[in-house]
Amino acid sequence: MTHGAARPPGSHELHEVETADGRGDESHRDLEGTEQTARHEVRQRQQHRSAPEGRQDAEPRDTREPPGDLRGSQGESMINAAPTNVVVIGTGQADALLALGSCPIGAAAPSGAEDPITQYLKDAHPDQAGTIATITSVGSRNSPHTEAIGNLRPDLIATNASGKDDADTLYQSLTRIAPTVSMHSTGQYWRTDFLLLADALGKREETQRMLDASTAEAARRGAALERTATISLLHSGQDKLHIFGPLSFAGSVVADLGLARLKAQQFTDGVSQDISAETLDQADGDGVQSRDTAGLTGEKLWPSLSAVAAGRAVEVDHDPFFLNAGPTAARVVMDTLTSVLSA
Repeated sequence: MTHGAARPPGSHELHEVETADGRGDESHRDLEGTEQTARHEVRQRQQHRSAPEGRQDAEPRDTREPPGDLRGSQGESMINAAPTNVVVIGTGQADALLALGSCPIGAAAPSGAEDPITQYLKDAHPDQAGTIATITSVGSRNSPHTEAIGNLRPDLIATNASGKDDADTLYQSLTRIAPTVSMHSTGQYWRTDFLLLADALGKREETQRMLDASTAEAARRGAALERTATISLLHSGQDKLHIFGPLSFAGSVVADLGLARLKAQQFTDGVSQDISAETLDQADGDGVQSRDTAGLTGEKLWPSLSAVAAGRAVEVDHDPFFLNAGPTAARVVMDTLTSVLSA
C-alpha cells in the first residue's frame, strides 16, 4: 500500500513483524514505503529486459496456457509447462493456490508459527485436509530456508519482497532453484496477485470468473445492508493499537461491499496508522472489527464507542482480516461484515 506523499507519524506499510502473541503480522512493518519500492522497481527494470510492447509489469496475460515469459514484481521467469509442485512464501499465496484447487508442496509460515497453513484455510478446504497435512514448512516468510525449498524440487516458487531483509538476493537464490514469480502480497493488490499466480498455472480464465463472481456477490450483499453504516477496522497487539484504511486488505473488502468508513480511517498514505488509548474514538463506528475486543474492555473510551454500545464490536479472526490477503480470506471478511450488520 504505497504513495509518494509523506506518511504521518505512526503510519504503516503491509509487511511482517512480531505481534504480542509471537505471530508474524504482515500488516504492521514500517519500511521506507514508496521511496524504497520505487528504488526497487528501478533496479529490477535495469536487471531484466523490458517487456514486449503491450505488456506491463505484474499484469498477467489473458491465457489458459502456461505463459512462457511471466513478469512479476521482481523480474521475469520462463514457465513452459503448468506447474504441479509449487512452493509458496508470501502472504496469501497458499490461500490463492488452494482456491484454485491446488496444494503447495512447501510453504513458509508467519514468524512465530510452526504451521504454514492457517486454520481458516483448513476449515475452508476440508476436501484437501490430507494433502494439506503433508505440506513441508520451509521456514518463515521473513527468512525462508532456500536449502529446504531446493530439497523439494519445486517447478514453481511464489514469493514476494515484503518483509525480507535482502529481497533481491533471496529472489536470485530462488530463481536458481526453479522459475520464481514475485508478487506484491499487499492487500490492495490481492486480485492482481491472484491473477498472476493463475497465469503461472494456466488458469487465468477460471480465476477471472471467480473474481467477477465475487465482485458481483459483494455488490449484491452490500446493497442489502445499511449503507449509511460506518465500518471501523481496529487491531491491537504489542500493547499498540492500529486502525486500518482503504488500502488494507480488509478495507478493500469493505469497499467492495460499498460500505462507508470513518473519516479518521479514510487515509490513503499507508495501510494502517497507530492510535492510542486516548484517541480510541478514531475507531468509533457502527461496526468495529477488532482482533482483540477482550483486551480493550478496560480502556476508558471503549464503552463510549457507538459499536460497543450497539453490540456491534466484534472480535475477528486475525489471519484473514489482518495477516493474509486472498480469495478465501476475502470470503471470511465479507461473511463477517454482512453478519454483523445484518444482526
